[in-house]
Amino acid sequence: MVLDTRGVALDGLINFHKPTGITSAKALYKVRAITRQRKSGHTGTLDPMASGVLVLCLGRGTKLVERVMDQPKVYLAEARLDRISDTFDEDGETRPVAVESPPSAACVREVLASFEGVYEQVPPAFSAVKVGGTPAYKLARRRREVRLEPRPVRVYWVHLHDYEYPRLTVEVCCGRGTYVRALIRDWADRLGTGGCLTSLTRTRVGPFAIEEAWGLEDLEQQPDPEAWLIPLERARAMLRKPFVPPRPG
Repeated sequence: MVLDTRGVALDGLINFHKPTGITSAKALYKVRAITRQRKSGHTGTLDPMASGVLVLCLGRGTKLVERVMDQPKVYLAEARLDRISDTFDEDGETRPVAVESPPSAACVREVLASFEGVYEQVPPAFSAVKVGGTPAYKLARRRREVRLEPRPVRVYWVHLHDYEYPRLTVEVCCGRGTYVRALIRDWADRLGTGGCLTSLTRTRVGPFAIEEAWGLEDLEQQPDPEAWLIPLERARAMLRKPFVPPRPG
């Protein structure tokens, strides 16, 4: 259903649940078509393989893009320690890695905890980071050598949910600019194993939780924007300061 919002300016945010298989830009395009709002933007790219919270800004809500992007994010990630990939995830070319002595759960916890705080992270070559004005992933696809400089990122906390070699399930709360697939690469380097992201869900962006997110079908079936639009004043109040979700118990 296309909502009857012609001539109606919607100002605010949508806590949107991006499905896997599409880019963040494509998700925004679909929502724009449903809401008939031309002035819009999203607040932090999720790779096609990833799903979860993607905060969308409509109308004057686009002025809040930077505030949303500055909010801490929480991800639920699954990875394998017996594989590597040129993209650090299963969307790339993967190959197996032989690990003679798999790390213990205690060792994994210790390594994960050592990355909490601020550390220097090298972004993946297959990323949107610009190299001389060109996105790095375009150069990488042409088999060009891509050298990206490390940059400081913040990891607020890491929680190990499950580990049985080679599979790892973790929850990560991190700051702006952090690549979870690069974080897994860095853990793997420290552990002496492979490291390949197999699943990624963004469960929270600051105060915006996945439990309250609206999917495409939800928006299509709910014709009243008041149900899913977070008004501008309420959005500003929610974003007054960074919200760091507590570490799981």
